[in-house]
Amino acid sequence: MAGGRGKRLMPLTLDRSKAAVPFGGSYRLIDLTLSNCINSQLYKIIVLPQYKSQSLTDHLEDGWNIFNHKLGHFLKIVPPQQRISGDWYRGTADSIRQNLYLIEQTRPRQVLILSGDHIYKMDYSLFLTYHQEKDADMSVALIELEKEAAPQMGVAEVDEDFRIHGFQEKPKGNPKTIPGDPNRVLASMGIYLFRTDILLDALRTVSKDDFGKDIIPYLIPRSRVYAYAFRQRNRIEDYTYNTQENGERRLRLESRTRDSSYWRDVGTLDAYWNANMDLTGLDPSFNLYGRKWPIHTYQLPAPPAKFVFSNERPNGFRVGKALDSLVAPGSIVSGIVRNSVISYYVIIQSWATVEESVIMDDVFVGRHCKIKKAIIDKHNTIPANTEIGYNPNEDKKRFTLTPRGIVVVPKNFFQ
Repeated sequence: MAGGRGKRLMPLTLDRSKAAVPFGGSYRLIDLTLSNCINSQLYKIIVLPQYKSQSLTDHLEDGWNIFNHKLGHFLKIVPPQQRISGDWYRGTADSIRQNLYLIEQTRPRQVLILSGDHIYKMDYSLFLTYHQEKDADMSVALIELEKEAAPQMGVAEVDEDFRIHGFQEKPKGNPKTIPGDPNRVLASMGIYLFRTDILLDALRTVSKDDFGKDIIPYLIPRSRVYAYAFRQRNRIEDYTYNTQENGERRLRLESRTRDSSYWRDVGTLDAYWNANMDLTGLDPSFNLYGRKWPIHTYQLPAPPAKFVFSNERPNGFRVGKALDSLVAPGSIVSGIVRNSVISYYVIIQSWATVEESVIMDDVFVGRHCKIKKAIIDKHNTIPANTEIGYNPNEDKKRFTLTPRGIVVVPKNFFQ
């Protein structure tokens, strides 16, 4: 499901759907979910876009044309076709209901339903094994979160066998907490695994449109609905390079499993900024450099990133460097970048500083600029001596300012 409007991500979703929002310098949000599918050896994929989908469609056609149709593999992009009514997709369940004919054509035994806008690594084959061991009709992936997050999530109530006996969609009052832990809830990750016949019957019987509000509560008393404890059962053992061992400068492969428990719903600008910052630093919370669980995407044919050093007159000493940062190909850094994510073809001129920021494609940062805790969308030419992120009162006169104080500059603001 990749049709989200992403209202809380405005202005980043002004011209693109939520699933198409850039992430990590080189990716789109949907790349994480699709890579999980490929790495889990799932090769029959249907993507359901809706809202302002052209950017997403272009990305999928350019970067995900990797499937072998002779083997029965495919990635189909299926926008709303109004086959059963004159409506667009009215909700998560309705988007599947309007495309039941595609499921019936393929005739799978199980159907995995995913959201295309979350940040995580998940081995769906482990999820399927659990689903089959429980002889479940439906399984829901759950994650432990603080109770304060419940109004934005679906919350499940489970027994000792992790069978779901109750489900609240975005509860406004007192959510059901984890037994023995009044401060945390079991929140739905928007990841559902169905027996196909159960899914088809539920969507044809229930006329309402949302999985959390309508389908799950309908199935709980009628079917075997189980919870999959993501952080307990998911295991991604990946390998990344470590450049030092016992003081010697040599490469070695280092195992890590931290990504197994990482999950972020980047539904707000602050959450989106946090997820990008999780990629930076010496030992990032979320690792893009693993070799066993690669993140696939469309790679622009861009040259390597370049870092400029010069002490020649008349301009005087200058140095280009990036510290604890990700810098995409095509970028030229003559200033200083710290704890930031820099996308394709970004130019940061001499004596400029960029700190704790996300800079998207084709942004020019002029000399002596100071940028801190900002998200700058594509196609901006920022004049010399501009300051962003240092004066909240001035920033909010021109830009979006998040509750955390992150400044968001929309696409094409600086011409």
